[in-house]
Amino acid sequence: MARRLDYSARYPLHSTKELYAALSNRDYWHARMAEMQKYAPGNEVAQFEADDSGISVELHHILTREMLPEIAQAVMRKDMVITRKESYEPFDAEETEGKYSASIPAGPGSLGGTIRLFPTDTGCTLRYSSVAKVFIPMVGPRLEQLMLVNLVDLFRAEAEFTVQWLDENLSVR
Repeated sequence: MARRLDYSARYPLHSTKELYAALSNRDYWHARMAEMQKYAPGNEVAQFEADDSGISVELHHILTREMLPEIAQAVMRKDMVITRKESYEPFDAEETEGKYSASIPAGPGSLGGTIRLFPTDTGCTLRYSSVAKVFIPMVGPRLEQLMLVNLVDLFRAEAEFTVQWLDENLSVR
């Protein structure tokens, strides 16, 4: 049985147009991955495209086996290489939607979901609706929960970085 989780990253004082512009910027993604190297040294932007048809980005996160919790080390015999793909539709008025997935070669499950960028009274919100599924009897539910808890930590760190990046890189509001 899959586990689900919604997470909302709020960006007060920033519009959806500003956030979408950041997501459309190659420099933003490279700066974000450089920041995420504080948590795992093997983070990189593998692919990036932004044009009139939307945004597509592929990220690689490498977690050494020693960084993994014991329950995950029991399943993973090598370093964990996570390929994360995000895509966003073209920006339409004040909202857009997207999707993401994260995969591990020969991994025992799946993680992915939808993304929705929308305005709020004080700025904008990027909402992730995630689904985690691990196909291992007995430990599957514990690993699913672990994945989602760590995902919230990752989304929170990315949102904090994004607010800082927006504050530092927007010349005109």
